[in-house]
Amino acid sequence: MVSAQSSNLGKTYSLLKVKSFLIWTFTLAVCLLVVGFPLVVLMATVGCLLSIVLQSVMPVSAVLLVAGGLIMFNVMAVVFAAGVLTIKGVHPSEVKWLSWLHGEADQMQTTVYAACPLTCDIKM
Repeated sequence: MVSAQSSNLGKTYSLLKVKSFLIWTFTLAVCLLVVGFPLVVLMATVGCLLSIVLQSVMPVSAVLLVAGGLIMFNVMAVVFAAGVLTIKGVHPSEVKWLSWLHGEADQMQTTVYAACPLTCDIKM
């Protein structure tokens, strides 16, 4: 009985780790595309210049090599960062600035209707 419970607990823990890793991967990929847009433009510029330089050395596969290297670098950076955050035990629900991911509304202000100062204090 005890081994069945510990096995079930281990499966649940593993599924939570996998879920956390996948959420981190999605979140970091979206942040890289949205917030890191200037970084992506800089990498594309460097990639273009590098492919022009490599074109004289290996004319057939220079562009493919550079493009594949940049895409692999981005994917590996996102996977590595998600893995580190998952191993450290940081769950995405614990991060304050990820409320948009969980559908939690951050209310900056409460709505005050124009008629409320006139009618809110009236007791019937």
